[in-house]
Amino acid sequence: DTVSMGAWHSIGPFRSLTRNHVRLTGEALSTVGLEGFEGRSVGSLSSGQFQRVLFARLLLQDASVILLDEPFTAIDARTTRDLLELVRAWHGQGRTVIAVLHDIEQVRQHFPQTLLMAREAIAWGETSQVLSAANLRKARNMAEYWSPDALLCDSEDERS
Repeated sequence: DTVSMGAWHSIGPFRSLTRNHVRLTGEALSTVGLEGFEGRSVGSLSSGQFQRVLFARLLLQDASVILLDEPFTAIDARTTRDLLELVRAWHGQGRTVIAVLHDIEQVRQHFPQTLLMAREAIAWGETSQVLSAANLRKARNMAEYWSPDALLCDSEDERS
């Protein structure tokens, strides 16, 4: 049921799922690695399986802009890898994926454009340029001290 809610935009509030919608729902579950889970209740799923369900719903929505809020938090590495493959496929299809993430290395590896924020926008552009040491330091200062120019009392190792 959760996945089939992705078809709501095409069927509306008062019509039933068509055979085609049921087929597409099954294909979406299969794409995210949950073939055979059609009858399982959401409450019986692990957090990684539930995240896969949410991505299957996104597949059914077939949106050109996809918003993700911490989609890889509290899930295992395999699920993260599989879901990042979907994100990469969406990007290849020309879709816009906007994701809120805190894992800087994940951003470096998988997202070509970045908006670095810490209470306010710090930098926007190509990820390799945005995630510079200077920008990350400024973001840390904003997050911890509410000032981009705050002096840190760190050890010498952390400042380099």
